[in-house]
Amino acid sequence: MRLLRYGPKGLEKPGIIDRHGAIRDLSGVIRDLTPSALSDGALAQLRSLDVESLPLVPGKQRVGPCVAGTGMFHAIGLNYRDHAAETGARVPTEPMLFTKSVHAICGPNDDVIRPRGSTKLDWEAELGIVIGTTGKYIAEANAFEHVAGYCVVNDVSEREFQKDREGQFVKGKSGDHFGPIGPWLVTRDEVPDPQKLRIWLEVDGERRQNGTTADMIFGVRFLVSYLSRFMTLHAGDIITTGTPAGVGQGMTPETYLQPGQRIRLGVEGLGEQSQLVVQDA
Repeated sequence: MRLLRYGPKGLEKPGIIDRHGAIRDLSGVIRDLTPSALSDGALAQLRSLDVESLPLVPGKQRVGPCVAGTGMFHAIGLNYRDHAAETGARVPTEPMLFTKSVHAICGPNDDVIRPRGSTKLDWEAELGIVIGTTGKYIAEANAFEHVAGYCVVNDVSEREFQKDREGQFVKGKSGDHFGPIGPWLVTRDEVPDPQKLRIWLEVDGERRQNGTTADMIFGVRFLVSYLSRFMTLHAGDIITTGTPAGVGQGMTPETYLQPGQRIRLGVEGLGEQSQLVVQDA
């Protein structure tokens, strides 16, 4: 299934994509795509629906974040060797974990907001994991049982805030609209192997990133198991899994986003995002 949330910010309704690519309204079935709707049992109930009988959503709709009620937005740094190389970083021997504020989450086509004082606003196309079943000390062999599905993430980053302003990565990763997710939550049954997905990003129509999740240092199964050793993973949590080479920081000369530029990105089978960069007031 391809599940989504549509409508004005703060008033989103749950929906599902039918076989023709149209949005069908799920609000008569579930209140929202909250953590309680992401368990295997809850998703099985949605899967049993006659999608074509659900109300058709008319017209062009804003697409919101594909899940609601996320408690933690986990992120993995330097998870592609080519990205580590382009930034001059050492390849990690364990996953490099940081967090993004959940307040950074926005819709896949909402504007990316360049903060006041920003000089190094960057892009990162990534595969996102959405947790569906809460767990702790999860065995790697059982990791997929805790995954509701996957989504596209743009891990927007302000490199000066991240690298040059002391402390941890979080302040360079958590600006308003620094976490577009979606357009869809694609349930895990639709993604038989998350390590075989093409991932790409363009800025103003110029291809900047063109990679594959096959090149991840730490794969989805391992990441879910690994993070659960240190903290409980809760339904609705998101793990964004790192980015391949091609970020602005790795270009010669370094090249960063400016107001008025357009970002497009996608992950194979998970849909596309498109964002306009705007300057914060």
